[in-house]
Amino acid sequence: MRTDAFDFELPPERIALRPLPARDAARLLTVHPRAQAELADHRVDELPELLRAGDALVVNDTKVIPAQLSGRRIGRATEPRIEATLIKRLDGSRWQALVKPAKKLAEGDSIRFGNEGKVCLLGNLDAQVERKGEEGEVTLSFAFHGPVLDQAIADVGHPPLPPYIASKRDVDDQDERDYQTMFAQIEGAVAAPTAGLHFTPALEANLRARGVSIHRITLHVGAGTFLPVKAEDTASHKMHAEWGQISAETASALNAARAGGGRIVAVGTTSLRLLESAAAEDGTIKPFADETSIFITPGYRFRAVDILLTNFHLPRSTLFMLVSAFAGLETMKQVYAHAIASGYRFYSYGDACLLFRGGSLNG
Repeated sequence: MRTDAFDFELPPERIALRPLPARDAARLLTVHPRAQAELADHRVDELPELLRAGDALVVNDTKVIPAQLSGRRIGRATEPRIEATLIKRLDGSRWQALVKPAKKLAEGDSIRFGNEGKVCLLGNLDAQVERKGEEGEVTLSFAFHGPVLDQAIADVGHPPLPPYIASKRDVDDQDERDYQTMFAQIEGAVAAPTAGLHFTPALEANLRARGVSIHRITLHVGAGTFLPVKAEDTASHKMHAEWGQISAETASALNAARAGGGRIVAVGTTSLRLLESAAAEDGTIKPFADETSIFITPGYRFRAVDILLTNFHLPRSTLFMLVSAFAGLETMKQVYAHAIASGYRFYSYGDACLLFRGGSLNG
């Protein structure tokens, strides 16, 4: 499909720069894509009433690492500022990263990362540019290894907020709390699974009281989730691979829930992509521990997920393409037009929608 089919205009004031103080007080737009899309305005704390006993809610328990590093090139006549976002661990001392400005770096260059006021061993974290790839991608070989490197990154780094937030304000200590879900446990993500940001212990308790089971899977979200699709046709877009895991115990529980008449409810597009990556043709969810680069666009046949809780996404993004595949492109255009007109807050810190899979306006 043409990428411009997934474009839309979003007023800048609709972009949320902070979450609401009460996470589950965010607005929730329910979408039943039947002959004419049925839209209803709710709040996230009403989610238990919108589901039913026996449904299985699936959350992503990945934890965002402080993957944004600021530093300077050293060892040459000039020392320009360098910004790096770690995107994939390669081994104990090497990371793949996106850097800006990439043109200021060559293979063999050294970068010294560090921020005043934070202690990282001797105050700095050095890395060498081992390899340069395409579009600002580099391999960084750090001076430290293993847990020592992890601690050093934690000392000098900060959460890599999405560009549409970071370009409007500085990252601060509050973001270190806000940009992490209550389920965060397994370190490895460089972006939050943002649908999970809406959950609170009270909401979890109410869901369980309703008879909705909650299951954890892990997908380490990569920086590619922020990137718009640049190719003119979706078929030419290459997805970044992300590592995920579904345990045998969780796969068995989800299959049992569906066999008992329950619906699989994915909290976020990250949970959905991992579940679909692990699903057999008949919808059976298999244990999974591997990378996935699944790219879901209209025409995809969903096998594992019945309902999707997700935030409102960027135009021309792979995430908007995914929700358009789930509920129908014309349906989602209606949904977003309603959300914009009704004052919904967009993107990572914004409001959410609950999509029920079914017939859609574009078939």
